[in-house]
Amino acid sequence: MKLYIRNMACQSCKIVVKDEIEKLGLHPKNVDLGEAEVKEKVTVEQQKKLNSAIKKAGLELIQNKEGILLEKIRKEILEYVYNSDEKMPKNFSKYLSQKLNYSYSYLANFFSAMQATTIEKYIISLKIEKAKEMILFNEYTLTEIAYHLNYSSVAHLSSQFKKVTGLTPSHFKALKKKRRIVLQQL
Repeated sequence: MKLYIRNMACQSCKIVVKDEIEKLGLHPKNVDLGEAEVKEKVTVEQQKKLNSAIKKAGLELIQNKEGILLEKIRKEILEYVYNSDEKMPKNFSKYLSQKLNYSYSYLANFFSAMQATTIEKYIISLKIEKAKEMILFNEYTLTEIAYHLNYSSVAHLSSQFKKVTGLTPSHFKALKKKRRIVLQQL
């Protein structure tokens, strides 16, 4: 049985969900961002217990079709941004359309209606949060960060960074006071 989970954004989320499923005596086949597949049929009571347990980590089971589609869109966006080392395709609209089997205009309108922001702005927010992380950990130069996040240039990254944070990347690095936003809050 497949379960859909809101706000899964990292490896830690997967571990929490897997552990809680196992605590219920169930056997997870696969746990991925936004979803978990369990070998057995999950009863309503087990779903309630699982939902209660994962809420402590900021996660939540999704029951309706709209919520499931929204999480699928978020999952693809997260994978697009956070797996950018693999050089994802430049044309994200085509990529998303093919992955979810809907027209991009439908997905974009749906996402905007549900999230009160556009897919493009959401991607930019995620990229800037990833850039903040990379800057704070001091592992990469700005050129390398721009490359990893699929920016055409350092100037493009710096421009978007300043638009979102109000600071240049170098000023942000110097301050280190503005900490990263938890992905679930985006």
